[in-house]
Amino acid sequence: MSRVIVLVMDGVGAGAAVDADRYGDAGSDTLGNTARAVGGLRLPTLERLGLGCVLPLAGVAEVTRPEALVGRLAERSAGKDTTTGHWELMGLRTDQPFPTYPEGFPDDVMDAFAAATGRGWLCNRPASGTEVIDRYGAEHMRTGALIVYTSADSVFQIAAHEGVVPLEELYEDCRAARAILTGEHAVSRVIARPFVGEPGSFERTRNRKDFSVEPHGPTALDRLTEAGVPVEGVGKIKQIFAGRGVGGEHLMRDNHDGMEISTRLIGEVGHGLVFANLIDFDMLYGHRNDARGFADCLEEFDADLGPLMGAMRDGDLLVVTADHGNDPTTPSTDHSREWVPLIAWEPRRDPAGGRWVGEFGDVGQTALARLAPRADRDGLSGRPVAALA
Repeated sequence: MSRVIVLVMDGVGAGAAVDADRYGDAGSDTLGNTARAVGGLRLPTLERLGLGCVLPLAGVAEVTRPEALVGRLAERSAGKDTTTGHWELMGLRTDQPFPTYPEGFPDDVMDAFAAATGRGWLCNRPASGTEVIDRYGAEHMRTGALIVYTSADSVFQIAAHEGVVPLEELYEDCRAARAILTGEHAVSRVIARPFVGEPGSFERTRNRKDFSVEPHGPTALDRLTEAGVPVEGVGKIKQIFAGRGVGGEHLMRDNHDGMEISTRLIGEVGHGLVFANLIDFDMLYGHRNDARGFADCLEEFDADLGPLMGAMRDGDLLVVTADHGNDPTTPSTDHSREWVPLIAWEPRRDPAGGRWVGEFGDVGQTALARLAPRADRDGLSGRPVAALA
């Protein structure tokens, strides 16, 4: 009986993808550019695992004999968002990109939303989450109208003050939006963005909640669940997959809390998948072009990785990867089309300098090979990493 632990460093890309120019992301390199911007990273655990062998990183040596199998994975789906990336990690490609709304959502969508919620709305344009509440927060508190905004990603975001719109009402408003946003308007996620405070000092809370569109086909999580293998989601994993194929949901306050939860689950799950999304890289630093904060977040993750690895036993597998890039050093504040790192480690097993260049779906295929080798893999993208299967 073994466990597979998959840690997704949300937004931690590893160099511009071969088709990055099609997405306006030529030159993006989240890890490399961040390291250069801060004068080098201090990542001793990731260094010995072999991160410096994945790509050149200031401050991180390219060790002669890494302790993990390392490499990079390419995204085959059309897009560069959280939903697309996570789905493909679990073997589900998205060939048609989710719709985006650079001019805001059309009148028929907004009219239906207003009728369903019984509230007016403000904004309905692409905007920064922190700037939009600064601009519209006072009017929202005065009128009760919901702040609706989007971004370069396929998202319908609803911001509301917790003292004006109770959380459960905000979540119900999101469910109403999710029911409206179907067909040609099937955005990847409807996101609740609650905040607190007074005008001039508003702060978003940790009560964010994502309402994703349901996967359009089977994923490795479905196959694991069908085979009776437990799947524990940490952070917003269950939300990303619209609840499908994920048994336990373990919400987290921040990356550090998510790592502690993942470490605890390793001690509690006798056999199964622990699948964590670590969102702080992307949400707090990538979208805000904060290279120093991004670097500090990487160093915190590195410090938390040692205790998690110490909780693992023979036969377990740790996979560290990402879902897209979010380079904090470029003018853009949006996701970037990048390779993602692959670091795969097993306790007391020598990887013999293994290297792997593959695609996102290899992660889910490898998890299936380890946890449910007889499971049906038809329709899933990728292939198991040979040295790990």
